[in-house]
Order: sequence, then structure tokens, then C-alpha cells
Amino acid sequence: MKNNKKGNKETELEKSVSHIIVEILEYMPNAVVSKTIIKKSTGNITAMSFAEGEEVGLKTIPYDTFIQIIDGSAELIINEKIHNLTLGVGIIIPAHSPHCFNANEQFKMISTVIKSGYED
Repeated sequence: MKNNKKGNKETELEKSVSHIIVEILEYMPNAVVSKTIIKKSTGNITAMSFAEGEEVGLKTIPYDTFIQIIDGSAELIINEKIHNLTLGVGIIIPAHSPHCFNANEQFKMISTVIKSGYED
């Protein structure tokens, strides 16, 4: 089965081919768009774009999540503490921590979730 580079978020990127990650998805007005880079049972890597004014409501997941901003800047709230993230900045959202994103301007990010190595 051939991967569709403009496919849905469940289709991984083609392997052994270089990709300009910031260009694999576009900004869409009034939307949050995601593209799966890698999806495995042990974790996943996803690129996301947020239109200005969009947000992802409060959520909690049972795994650490690494976020890196690859375009623009974002407001991330973890455990009620605001983090203003700019281009190139990364942060780890601890497992079980309530968090949300606000797009005060459009931005793109990479989210990496590792599901292995948890004993709790």
C-alpha cells in the first residue's frame, strides 16, 4: 500500500525519504490539523498546526509528552502554569498532568509520546 503524503492523520510518513517537517501540513483557517509521522504501540510522533485563535481544551494522558515548536509560538498551560513557547523551544508535559494549548498566533509543533518504561 502506497502512503498518501497528504493523507489523514493515521497515515505515517514515508520511510527512508527526507521530509521538511514544518512543510508536511498547512495552516487551515479555524482549525487544528495533525499529521502522523510515526505511530506505534509504544508511542507516536505527530506534527500539528494551529490556526490563530484555536485551542486544545484541557486533557490529561498517562505518558510523558515532548513538545517542540517548529513555527510561530504557542501558549501551553500545564498544571495551571502558563508556558510561552517560541520557535525551537521544547518542553516535556509530565504524565498525568492536565494541560491545554492556546494559539494566540498560528503555530506548528511536533508532539512525541513515549508509552514504554512506565512502572506506575
